Amino acid sequence: MGKTRCGEQQDPATKAFTEGLQIISRHPMFTPLVTHAGIKRYEGKSFCPDQGWVTVECNGTVHVHPKRRGLPEEWVYVLAHALLHLGFGHFQKRERQELWNAACDCFVAKFLYDMKLGKPPAGMEGRVELPAESEEELYRLFLENGIPPSLYNLGTAGQGLQDMLWHTNTAEAHYWSKREQKINWPDVLGKGLAMAVTSAVNVTAGYEPYLGANRERLTPAQKARNWFISSYPLMGAMAAHFTIIEDPLLCQRLSISVAAVDAEAREIYLNPAAGLDEQECRFVLAHEFLHVGLRHHARTDGRDPYLWNVACDYVINQWLMEMQLGAFPKVGGLLDPELAGLSAESVYDRIVNDLRLYRKLATFRGIGTGDILGGRTPDWWSRQDGVALDEFYRGCLAQGLEYHYGENRGLIPAGLIEEIRALSQPPIRWDVELAKWFDEHFPPVEKVRTYARISRRQASTPDIPRPCWVPNPDDAFGRTFGVLLDTSGSMDTKLLGMALGAIASYSISRDVPLVRVVFCDAAAHDQGYLAVEAIADRVTVKGRGGTVLQPGIDLLEQAEDFPKEAPLLIITDGYCERLTVRREHAYLLPKSRHLPFVPKGKVFRME
Repeated sequence: MGKTRCGEQQDPATKAFTEGLQIISRHPMFTPLVTHAGIKRYEGKSFCPDQGWVTVECNGTVHVHPKRRGLPEEWVYVLAHALLHLGFGHFQKRERQELWNAACDCFVAKFLYDMKLGKPPAGMEGRVELPAESEEELYRLFLENGIPPSLYNLGTAGQGLQDMLWHTNTAEAHYWSKREQKINWPDVLGKGLAMAVTSAVNVTAGYEPYLGANRERLTPAQKARNWFISSYPLMGAMAAHFTIIEDPLLCQRLSISVAAVDAEAREIYLNPAAGLDEQECRFVLAHEFLHVGLRHHARTDGRDPYLWNVACDYVINQWLMEMQLGAFPKVGGLLDPELAGLSAESVYDRIVNDLRLYRKLATFRGIGTGDILGGRTPDWWSRQDGVALDEFYRGCLAQGLEYHYGENRGLIPAGLIEEIRALSQPPIRWDVELAKWFDEHFPPVEKVRTYARISRRQASTPDIPRPCWVPNPDDAFGRTFGVLLDTSGSMDTKLLGMALGAIASYSISRDVPLVRVVFCDAAAHDQGYLAVEAIADRVTVKGRGGTVLQPGIDLLEQAEDFPKEAPLLIITDGYCERLTVRREHAYLLPKSRHLPFVPKGKVFRME
């Protein structure tokens, strides 16, 4: 019995299938086909007949019988059979589809017999002699004379059934139908044949991994990297400090279909089975360089990491298309002209409204996974012996931009220039941004002269009355705002104190006498108007239950003693419901948290 990574026992059927899949995946001729195809082995939802082994769809989905028991060598044979249907371009509409399927099965069986790959299951073994030299000729013979008994059961569906399927009614049919239009399966097989020819002679048996990345011959990815270093200053420094790893087995273990980047390790993983040429490698490498240089790994700020990766991909790919840098890969990659000109944050706010669609999109790493590996914070990267990696990457792009302009190496989109220059500046602290928000809503109070209160200088001129300068009472009227404080159990008390202290200090400096405070947990607790001095040190927090903020917002919006123009400041940790606020407002969040909806007001993040 085998074991899974979690230590659980693996049944013999699954163990044998896994070993066979690993063998066929290591074979250089089939590695590209396995990488691009979708091999599905699910209990209860297989489209393989009960007596069959595997079936294959025109979109590249290989359906494996979930309970079939066989030797690993037999799984190698049937998986190779299904993949070769794709590589040989057998999915063609014919008048007698079952006869065309049988003709294709005969040619695949003869190819595998001559190749000595795997072991045919019972009923498919033996030498295959064909009375024709092509599938077309054999198909015409079958139309005239029928299928001979010796050639009847060479498919992998069993009992003469068709093992080549057109679109089945699966949940993924929409996505795979689009993918079918992008993948040229004969070209993918051609890449595998080229890899097999350049490998060692004994790789024909399928038991030796491909070592082409370690040879002296420069791969397209290495040529693209050298081009960045010598001819493209904007990303030359990034290219010089990154290692390109081209290992199909490692990429398979990491579920990398095309490429991914590890900023902390300074490594870019590029799967040679993707079959990218030099121009496509330039595009993919530039894509990964910008991920790191623009600090996308450190700017998640509580957002969903995968959806944030998708949003960044849309923005980067649009920039690279405008720059005409390399060629957009035929496999993988996200591009939508409707999102042109938007920032990554704006794109993220759009895609979170349609999670069912965007959860199934494929980055350069694969479906449902981001191509930014790791996800550690810049503090983790800080080192005692030099500059933190985060600062190093930002410096690379900033310096590259200056060299790029100095040498007139081409145009760069304005959005990319703005992001690079913005990252070159020190970030504005959250309390400074909050102070600006107070300045917008509470300008300085105009002072007026009044004789109701004598000036302090009156003693120097007792015969001449001198008025005193006091704040205009008309301006002070209605000078307040509402504070909705999330007091649920998930809210950190240290963050509560920090937020309330900042609010109190800014309110005092802006001549705000009173603040309307509402505590929100499982219910709203109205504290009424509190002096700003009391907020900082004499407030007793009630509740600490669940989080419901909308009743507190409704309470203030409907309160007759609360000014209609007064803004709201909502302090929460992000674990709340979707909110509807009909007046000016802002949110105060911890730095690592994100709201579960698209906010309309400003968002300040406490560190």
